[in-house]
Amino acid sequence: MKPIFFGLSALAITACAQPTDPKADFFAEMSTLCGQTLKGESVWPDDPAHDFYGADLTAIVTTCTDTEIRIPFQVNEDKSRTWIITRSDKGLLFKHDHRHEDGSPDSITNYGGWAHDAGSRFEQSFMADADTGALIPAAVTNVWTFTIDRKAGTLTYYLERHGQPRYKASFKL
Repeated sequence: MKPIFFGLSALAITACAQPTDPKADFFAEMSTLCGQTLKGESVWPDDPAHDFYGADLTAIVTTCTDTEIRIPFQVNEDKSRTWIITRSDKGLLFKHDHRHEDGSPDSITNYGGWAHDAGSRFEQSFMADADTGALIPAAVTNVWTFTIDRKAGTLTYYLERHGQPRYKASFKL
């Protein structure tokens, strides 16, 4: 009788558990970083010829609403980049906003894509959308991934193109 009772109890607990939405959970997890300034470094490529090699990287999680997280990304003194994660009924959208010093949009801005369905609370990958392909044809296969690793105390930004590593930065939480 005990195994049957235990089995029914486990079934009842499982039936009452609320399903989770990994995209909403990830957005909530990223929102916990609001107000933080994260110092980072380029991890890959480890090539002195790369623009970000040896640069001081800073990600500042400045704006967090129910639908948007804005993260200005600074490379040395260059403050032209902002990462934007938007939550909507369609899912999570990640975009790069590039601006000139006067605040006007760069000619290559607002590229990114939608989160893939196979994400988690701590990791989401964003596949290049059609707008990105039209703006930057070489980036049509881009996949951007954010990973929050609480144990290691890091936020990782990772970019692949054509299934190959293109760029990786790690920030201290």
